[in-house]
Amino acid sequence: MTIQIGVIGPSRATPEIAEAAFRVGALIALGGAILVCGGGGGAMEAACRGARSAGGTTVGILPGPTREDANPFVDIAIPTGMGEARNALVVRASDAVIAVGGGVGTLSEIGLALKMGRPVIGLGTWALVPPAGDAVELDIKRVESPEAAARAALAAVD
Repeated sequence: MTIQIGVIGPSRATPEIAEAAFRVGALIALGGAILVCGGGGGAMEAACRGARSAGGTTVGILPGPTREDANPFVDIAIPTGMGEARNALVVRASDAVIAVGGGVGTLSEIGLALKMGRPVIGLGTWALVPPAGDAVELDIKRVESPEAAARAALAAVD
């Protein structure tokens, strides 16, 4: 079965985050994996654009009720009508997750991925610290480049 890598990040991305997401998407496609995301704009659109530029396949799990809400680089649009609750589906459909930048929605996806036992790769994203005395394991592999992010995600599920 083909590996599915989730790319999560802000729906309004800075040019730097968009460029990193584009590169991550292209590298995921070149690695032979399918890209899964929330299907919207910003980092999601940049990652899909990158994957498509490298001949990859993209899946967008949308918060709204129609496929028309997907960015133009989504190959397979899955409307859920679930709003932000669809974040759980993005993570569940992914074998590993790469967080590129991120807002509060990205933070929720990171938390869900950790809860579900999915490998989480962080590129310029949230740094989490558990409360004092809490034994929670926060295993986010922090990387410094899109190349390292894609390598780490693909290796985590290989």
